[in-house]
Amino acid sequence: MPSPIKYPPAEPPDSPDSDSDLDLDLHELDPQTTSSTPLQSSHSRTREQQDQTSQPRIALRSIRMSGLRRPTNRARGYGELGQNRDDGLDDAAALLAGDDDRNPTRYSDGSANADDDAPLLGEDHGPSKPRRSFNTERLAGLGYKLRLPSFMSSKSSIRPIQDEENDGQEEDDPSASRGVAVGSAQSTRFPPNIISNAKYTPWSFLPVTLYNEFSFFFNMYFLLVALSQAIPALRIGYLSTYVAPLAFVLLITMGKEAYDDIERRRRDNEANSEEYTVLQFDEPGADRQPPRSRRKLKSATKINGQKRPMSVPDRLSDIQEEEERAESDGLYAPASSAREMPRKSKDLKVGDVLKLSKGQRVPADVIILKCHTAETEGAKSQTEETATSEPPIIDHVNDPGEGSSGTKSDNRSADSRGSSGETFIRTDQLDGETDWKLRLASPLTQNVAIEEFVRLRVTGGKPDKKVNEFAGTVELTSSRHTAMSHQGELDESSKSAPLSTDNTAWASTIIASHGTTLAVILYTGPQTRSALSTAPSRSKVGLLEYEINSLTKILCFLTLALSIILVALEGFNTEENPWYVKIMRFLVLFSTIVPISLRVNLDLGKSAYSWFIQRDPGIPGAVVRTSTIPEDLGRIEYLLSDKTGTLTQNEMEMRKIHVGTVSYANDAMDEVASYVRQAFSPPPGAAKPASLMMPSTAFAAPSSVGGTRTRREIGSRVRDVVLALALCHNVTPTIDEEGGKMVTSYQASSPDEIAIVKWTESVGLRLANRDRKGMTLESKSGDIVAQVKILDIFPFTSEGKRMGVVVQFLSHPIQGPVPDPNEGEIWFYQKGADTVMSSIVAANDWLDEEVANMAREGLRTLVVGRKRLSYEQYQEFSSQYQSASLAISGRDAGMQQLVSQHLELDLELLGVTGVEDKLQRDVKPSLELLRNAGIKIWMLTGDKVETARCVAVSSKLVARGQYIYTVAKLRKKDSVQEHLDFLRSKPDSCLLIDGESLTLFLTHFKIEFISIAVQLPTVVACRCSPTQKADVAKLIKEYTKKRVCCIGDGGNDVSMIQAADVGVGIVGKEGRQASLAADFSIEQFFHLTKLLVWHGRNSYKRSAKLAQFVIHRGLIIAVCQTMYSIAIKFEPEGLYKDWLLVGYATIYTAMPVLSLVLDKDVDENLANLYPELYKELTEGRSLSYRTFFVWVFVSIYQGSMIQGLSQVLTEVDGPKMVAVSYTVLVLNELLMVGVEITTWHPIMIISIVGTFLLFIGSIPFLGGYFDLAFILTLGFLWRVTAILAVSLVPTYAGKLIRRAIKPPSYRKVQGT
Repeated sequence: MPSPIKYPPAEPPDSPDSDSDLDLDLHELDPQTTSSTPLQSSHSRTREQQDQTSQPRIALRSIRMSGLRRPTNRARGYGELGQNRDDGLDDAAALLAGDDDRNPTRYSDGSANADDDAPLLGEDHGPSKPRRSFNTERLAGLGYKLRLPSFMSSKSSIRPIQDEENDGQEEDDPSASRGVAVGSAQSTRFPPNIISNAKYTPWSFLPVTLYNEFSFFFNMYFLLVALSQAIPALRIGYLSTYVAPLAFVLLITMGKEAYDDIERRRRDNEANSEEYTVLQFDEPGADRQPPRSRRKLKSATKINGQKRPMSVPDRLSDIQEEEERAESDGLYAPASSAREMPRKSKDLKVGDVLKLSKGQRVPADVIILKCHTAETEGAKSQTEETATSEPPIIDHVNDPGEGSSGTKSDNRSADSRGSSGETFIRTDQLDGETDWKLRLASPLTQNVAIEEFVRLRVTGGKPDKKVNEFAGTVELTSSRHTAMSHQGELDESSKSAPLSTDNTAWASTIIASHGTTLAVILYTGPQTRSALSTAPSRSKVGLLEYEINSLTKILCFLTLALSIILVALEGFNTEENPWYVKIMRFLVLFSTIVPISLRVNLDLGKSAYSWFIQRDPGIPGAVVRTSTIPEDLGRIEYLLSDKTGTLTQNEMEMRKIHVGTVSYANDAMDEVASYVRQAFSPPPGAAKPASLMMPSTAFAAPSSVGGTRTRREIGSRVRDVVLALALCHNVTPTIDEEGGKMVTSYQASSPDEIAIVKWTESVGLRLANRDRKGMTLESKSGDIVAQVKILDIFPFTSEGKRMGVVVQFLSHPIQGPVPDPNEGEIWFYQKGADTVMSSIVAANDWLDEEVANMAREGLRTLVVGRKRLSYEQYQEFSSQYQSASLAISGRDAGMQQLVSQHLELDLELLGVTGVEDKLQRDVKPSLELLRNAGIKIWMLTGDKVETARCVAVSSKLVARGQYIYTVAKLRKKDSVQEHLDFLRSKPDSCLLIDGESLTLFLTHFKIEFISIAVQLPTVVACRCSPTQKADVAKLIKEYTKKRVCCIGDGGNDVSMIQAADVGVGIVGKEGRQASLAADFSIEQFFHLTKLLVWHGRNSYKRSAKLAQFVIHRGLIIAVCQTMYSIAIKFEPEGLYKDWLLVGYATIYTAMPVLSLVLDKDVDENLANLYPELYKELTEGRSLSYRTFFVWVFVSIYQGSMIQGLSQVLTEVDGPKMVAVSYTVLVLNELLMVGVEITTWHPIMIISIVGTFLLFIGSIPFLGGYFDLAFILTLGFLWRVTAILAVSLVPTYAGKLIRRAIKPPSYRKVQGT
């Protein structure tokens, strides 16, 4: 019996004379019988079943005509049916007169001419109130499925989709859940799908950069000095003398920031312009041929030019004709017509349906609707060709409860269609996990035709950054209009199914499966999981900037103190100018002590360092995205690295196998292939066997091979372990066409399993085919050697750390039904981690030792075992297991207990495999060099504990023999103190901690944990979320106040990279998100060593020397000004005015001083050979308070000698003194540059000599300041020479003495 129908409450009629049965249900008046007769066609049955799927209220015409469709009334015609009715026009007139000329079309899709409606509008009955023929809402639900006759459709009943799109969209509320109409325009405006790593917008650039610039003390200081020149009493010289340098500094800095941000936007545009294929859903019939002309209805015919009087039988004949036409055109029109169109990533919107294929990056957070391969597409097209007479609206819809993720689930409906709705994705760019993830399309959407996607409505929660959590629903509504409804109210015909993370693919993941995946976009742009896990970009300031900022505060204090002292020596009671005016004038005069040119030189130096990095042939592809912090590359003390794609290539390779008595690796794998060939191939000349291989049988080795008993035993062991590895997995082979050749590739959730299956293929046993029911193995010759039926699969879990499979070997190749289970051997195979398998396999004396040996080599080990089951044993287990799977409470524990009792007991130990996660090029020497450079290295990964341990060992991140202390699954804070005490007592150990335990530490014991962890040589944190990675980086920065560098290649590393002082991104195989967000982008991990040890060293050493020399240059002229002011009785008058002051800081000294950015104390080979030199840089000795005050003392000495001797040897005030003093000052700076250079460069020589010649050539133009006649005399020459010698000789001699007594480390290295 059909399920009872819930009847809706009666609604008041539209007019007093309407009939209440217009809204009655079909079954209410004319219930169907459950039995069917042979006269009932399958066509009508299918249509009736689909009508029951939606169950809307049916029009009265359909109710009255339904009796005709029953088998018993099949012989009756429409005319007879009409004659049996009452002669009055009660129901018919009310129905047929309900619609007037407001309805312009005959059908709801507008496929007919309005003229055909004229006879049916009932104009002969006089005026009547306009009313709908039946419930409007129900008609709206059917309007897109049925092609309704004109008298059943009304203009107001179905609202065109175009009107819906033109409505004003509401703003999205991120805190609320959302409903998305698939393939249609949304009623809510969602954010655009744009990737943005830019720091500024066109509106925020100016205020933000100005704020950043004037947050530095010396920029604010010079702004105040420049503004003071607007006051006449404080003006000294030209206003441009003070304004122009400040404006130039701001222009250079802001221009550099703008260039960097424009480059970021350009790279973002590349990602945003990536094209994807989108399905565009048009109205049904939009791409069809125009409808054919229709003949007039009987009621529209004329007799002698006059219309016939309308009668009921004639009207029923019209109904018959219209129904016949509707059926001939196809009663069930699709809800839409789909076509493919390209669309850029930035133009994708919520609700768009994407067509994704293997290797494509998912551009937004999507819900998977349908998955199919090329084979299933072909099968589907053939099926559709055979059913073109009546295309179904829904192919087949499973119960949402079916096809759950149980071990024994059998999705027959999916299999019958040839597609299971499965696809694999790679999430290493999102969460760092290397295992592929299996994703499923909901059974509800998998079996819906593409044209019907517009009837789907997806509901999801608010945007969230939790990548492992999602709860939502998908609903199949009766029409596109219902799916787009704001309220999302569903009628009784709608179906719904739950959605979880198994049905999702988040942005930045990669489609790994072959075939096509159709998915609808749910979250875009800043609301995606990856974007919410990413911190916003911030402007980074180097440590050197902060140090110079502190030094300029000291200089400013010296300036103020000097000004007050000079005014106090004269006395505060002065007649001319008040004392505070004199102090202000002195502050302006001494403003050169805080040199504005310092920022110009440093910024130009940073640009030069960036140019050197990007042009270095040893770092091809390097890009500097933040050119303000290259000096910090030389100050790194903590390196936080991702694992997947950064240290490793995420490419697994089977490197070693041990079978108990012998181990095979490298070239010895050829011997394994020989054993396999002997075991699975018939001897030469022998006939091909009629039966397949069983584990208990094997081909006899030819006598020519010979061999001892031991060799035969080894061959048997090798055969058994290779067979076990070829069967115990979740790998599915797929065939693709690449370059015109058919290539077999493999799909699985774990790359380890793929590596093992590829290895079995390389030694001669290939996985030829696999489905949910069985597997087929072939030899190298292509012969089928083994075929098994899969009875049970026990998948790998992080808690169980093992996976198993129960298979039945078949004795003969079959293509049809599987024979009875007792005809073949039943075996249980299992592989897993040694920690759990050691207690499952039979007692042995070699497992622990061999596993330890492989672990020391950094290999990922798996222990393989097997057990034979009798038919009775398996039946007993299967029945109990099936019962346990139906338990309401304790289901998982009960099922696992049965597996342990019946299967996981005394397994035969077959062997141990060692799989290597291939490291990036030169990772081992790079990590060793960085460790010797004094950098503490942390590895933060989202991968499993065992994987992280293996990579830490194989990459030599953990030294040989170093103890690894593991803290995992720590949930209670009671035992935390014990772990902290142990780490405190063993400071040379490596800490391996998982994300769950790390959260507990950081929540309750943050300071205690970080104080111990930063002292450890290595920390490995696994199962870390992107937010945890960023939190660790911030915590190290805040606690240690040291420079932290983070390096990664995936989208899950962006937060960590942006939180670090220096972020380095590696251009990954799958994406460039990390490199786009980083400060420095490189292509390989080993490039990091040169970036830090060489370029970092040079950048910091050069900037430190440059900064101190610029300070010296400004301080020495201030000392000369002080000596002059004292000589003229403490008057605030300028010594060098106008051009002399500007020229000294620009053309006369700028180029030689700037050429210091080419200096280097050691060459690159020595820097790599002695990485310990890098350790000195982290101590900040190149620019410290000690070196700063040494330069202050040198400046005071030289300024005093130059100005004092100039006044003594010439005159106190006059052009002769200015000529001698200024000339000595310029030459002193040029020679001081030469004294400070360690390694000469041709540009240095050119700049010094060229500047000297420029100064000599400009002297004739300085007649307004110098006594030119005096300059041409010998007296000028000897005075300049003498003063220059007194200024330079003691300074240079002191430097030589200091270097001889305490030579720097680089001098010691150069001397060896």
